[in-house]
Amino acid sequence: MLTMEPKDSPIPRWSLGSSSGLHYGSFVNSVLPDIQQFFGINDGTAALIQTVFICSFLLLAPLFGYLGDRYNRKYIMIGGLMVWLVTAAGSSFVTESHFCLLMLLRGMVGIGEASYSTIAPTIIADLFVGTKRSMIICIFYIFIPVGSGLGYITGAGVASLTGDWRWALRITPILGVVGLFLLVFLCPNPPRGAAETHGEGVSGQSSYLEDVKYLLKNKTYLWSTLGVTATAFLSGALAFWMPTFLSRAQVSQGLRPACVKEPCDSTDSYIFGAVTVLTGILGGILGSGLSRWLREKFPKSDPLICASGLLGAAPCLFITIFVASTSIPATYVFIFFGEILISLNWAVMADILLYVVIPTRRATAEALQISVGHLLGDAGSPFLVGAISDALSKSKPVSPEWSFHSLKYSLLVCPVVGILGGLFFFLSSLYIIGDRKAAAQLVEAALPPDTLLLEFGSAWQGGGRGVEGHQQQQATVRQRQSGGREVSEEEERSTQCKRMPSDLNSDTFAMPNAAEQSQAN
Repeated sequence: MLTMEPKDSPIPRWSLGSSSGLHYGSFVNSVLPDIQQFFGINDGTAALIQTVFICSFLLLAPLFGYLGDRYNRKYIMIGGLMVWLVTAAGSSFVTESHFCLLMLLRGMVGIGEASYSTIAPTIIADLFVGTKRSMIICIFYIFIPVGSGLGYITGAGVASLTGDWRWALRITPILGVVGLFLLVFLCPNPPRGAAETHGEGVSGQSSYLEDVKYLLKNKTYLWSTLGVTATAFLSGALAFWMPTFLSRAQVSQGLRPACVKEPCDSTDSYIFGAVTVLTGILGGILGSGLSRWLREKFPKSDPLICASGLLGAAPCLFITIFVASTSIPATYVFIFFGEILISLNWAVMADILLYVVIPTRRATAEALQISVGHLLGDAGSPFLVGAISDALSKSKPVSPEWSFHSLKYSLLVCPVVGILGGLFFFLSSLYIIGDRKAAAQLVEAALPPDTLLLEFGSAWQGGGRGVEGHQQQQATVRQRQSGGREVSEEEERSTQCKRMPSDLNSDTFAMPNAAEQSQAN
């Protein structure tokens, strides 16, 4: 059941989302050869460092999604980030004989990641709407590849400067304290649905099972979640293995000696990090810009942009894998184009979820999408690539050249997954118009008439517009309820007749009584 939340203080039209800004995972990946040497582990075992973290992340995400739809989101993120800071710092003090403890601490880091990644986008969605929301979401999601790239650069730089790879893990909690300060003092906690209801907000009264059933009926959400999973698979595999792959390629070509003791050469981490930062910014801006430009003309454009990004990245990755045997500069060129095309998706696919899911179920939707995306995506992709590499390496005597080729062949799963992801986003484009309209109608049904008049301007106080202004206002409301498409009065009357309570997936709407208002607060 959706009801209006009581309106209290004005909602700020800005928010400073805050995390460390630098992804902890990329710090680990930037010194992966050193970690392998220190603990004496092979490719498959090394990949478990990422897999354990992601598994913890995905298992906890549904819990934080449930909490985020029902309780104070800001306090939940603060608690999660504090756990993240302590465990991230603690992992840098693990000794050589306690690799399992490193795994445990990496898993606990997922608590902070799950809380923030699940809830933060829903706060942005409640502060902004329309093209402004798309722009802010773009800025927010640009920092995924930017933070990852800076993590490579900073981690490799700190390890090189100090001569100890552990300091690459210690720098991120220091930066995380800054993020915690910003979160505590500058991040608001708006009512759910505030942006769509002119600050009023809506409150949900449904069970978790009802939330899941609602999402399972949303075909755009289902297919786009599979597309997100494919994107996560590619990002996880490339972020974890590409610096190591480039290093082995140069050893295979005789351009540098093999790493036999720490510290290993970090040049590829620097360059790959810089490429990731640049492509993340360019791809995020390009994807969001295309979305804002095409959405009004072509309502299906968002999932098609994501499909084009993954389908275009697939051949770039294929060429990257094979050209590395002969030319490192050419390899970086195709990595650059492939990562730009993947980065087109981040902001756009997040925006899709926000406008096809009602406000009171967005945190749950984010959580389940994160869980599925990581479980089938970047939780398993580093391990799968590493396991295939280990299996292939055993087929011939150990040598630096065969170590490179075994990893090269294992990375071929990435272009295949890219093609599948493109198909998933294409299928979501078949349903996006109807699902977006349905979500808008559910929110509009919760609005009292005076709220609509407040938001669009009263026809009787509109500078003498009279009947013509009132008719224009009614047309604006109908257009908003249809997701941007012009709707005639005849179509509107027909739609109203068809919208019986059973069509609303049990989400009936009413003004809250005093008890409900107290609970919403």
